[in-house]
Amino acid sequence: MLGMNTESDAQLAVRAVRAGAAVVREMYGTSPQRFDKGGGDFATAADLAAEKAILDVLRTARPDDAVTGEESGRTGADGAERRWLVDPLCGTLNYAVNTMVVAVNVALREGSSITAAASADPFGGEVFWTDGERARLHRGDTGGTDEELAPSSGSRLVDVNLDPPFPNAPGFRAVGLLAAPEFAEHFRPRVVSSTLAVAWVAAGRRAAYVTDGRGLRDSVHFAAGIALCEAAGCVVTGIHGQPPHTGAEGLVVAADRETHGLLLEMIRGQER
Repeated sequence: MLGMNTESDAQLAVRAVRAGAAVVREMYGTSPQRFDKGGGDFATAADLAAEKAILDVLRTARPDDAVTGEESGRTGADGAERRWLVDPLCGTLNYAVNTMVVAVNVALREGSSITAAASADPFGGEVFWTDGERARLHRGDTGGTDEELAPSSGSRLVDVNLDPPFPNAPGFRAVGLLAAPEFAEHFRPRVVSSTLAVAWVAAGRRAAYVTDGRGLRDSVHFAAGIALCEAAGCVVTGIHGQPPHTGAEGLVVAADRETHGLLLEMIRGQER
């Protein structure tokens, strides 16, 4: 890594998610206090502590940038050209029941584009990162080398987010994909319940990822994963095949066009 004064935004994103991941690992298994957020959602003390660690890194290095944190909300000017999007612990329910399938996500939006992002697997010791052009995986600590992410549909595994709300029901419900005969013919379902699965599409560990929902633009949950997949060359659209963040929104991320096309056909068939 370069020195603090010459650190790129991508390097800063990596350092920030590492700081958050260290807290997540340290507090794992301690039954951290829960804080109700309504609608069945909650945060834990680990979410809050990891976000603080991430924000400390970002604000020290880029004090003039705006930030949106999953737990602390928005700071800085509403129309800021540079805004960091921080999800300190994606998969909180997994974590709260001692399941090591979570992600720590940080992304930088400049204007309308995500120009740097990182997603860390705290327990796998991996950081997936992009500078907006390349998509790479770094294992271990600061030493070592990075390897290029290579999407592949070979696993046939498709991760489907089944969490509510379901804004496109009854026309489309992600759970309906799992019951489609053609889905079983081509794919095998997985439900990770963490956006770590989005990074796995970029890395070739998942053939695709599907989620319903609106408000994915500037999403602290999805911005990093979407940026990783786009930089890796995945096919990324809304649930109707439209450009991301338009129309009915939702998200279909696929390793290749064939996989993407098959999933879109199943979605259209459900709506018919």
